[in-house]
Amino acid sequence: MRKQDRICFIVSVIMAVFLTAGIIEKRECRAAEKIAGLQEELAQEVFRFHVRANSDREEDQTLKLKVKDAVITYMKKALPDSDSAKETKDWAIKHQEELIREARRVIRAEGYDYSVQVQIGPCKFPDKTYGDITFPAGTYEALEILIGSASGRNWWCVLYPNLCFVDAVNAVVPEEGKIQLQNVLTEEEYEMVSAYTDFKIKWFFFGK
Repeated sequence: MRKQDRICFIVSVIMAVFLTAGIIEKRECRAAEKIAGLQEELAQEVFRFHVRANSDREEDQTLKLKVKDAVITYMKKALPDSDSAKETKDWAIKHQEELIREARRVIRAEGYDYSVQVQIGPCKFPDKTYGDITFPAGTYEALEILIGSASGRNWWCVLYPNLCFVDAVNAVVPEEGKIQLQNVLTEEEYEMVSAYTDFKIKWFFFGK
């Protein structure tokens, strides 16, 4: 290959690389913008519940789950059927003391003296998967129970529509829970949370 031809070939390769990189970046931005937009819409339709452990030590993580079980048992009896995320949030605000009391009861019974705080309002979360449903990163309204320093991993579920009271032991949200989600989400929002990876791939390659 002559020197001039070699130079032309190298320049062509470089241009192709930059062109490909530009296309990939554009597609990534397009997919990210779509997901971000849908996440903002999704966040208006759901209300999340989180319990954060004092630390990542095994005993603190075990305590977190016991607190979670007790609080969910209480809410299962006391929380009325809600027609919106706002109604569920309003109920949580009115019953903060009862939630704290229930969490504190378990903590004391287990021999700990950790403090308990309840926070209700907007909070930023990373991508989170509940069973086979994934909620993309973003800001969501949430009820948070913070145990002690609250520096450990958290347990979470969706309180509205109510997925906290369904059995996700097998890492799959039952059909009942999925139907509840479908009833409050748009078709596109539900597609995003129920097939998150496929949704991102579709928007990356096809833009729809």
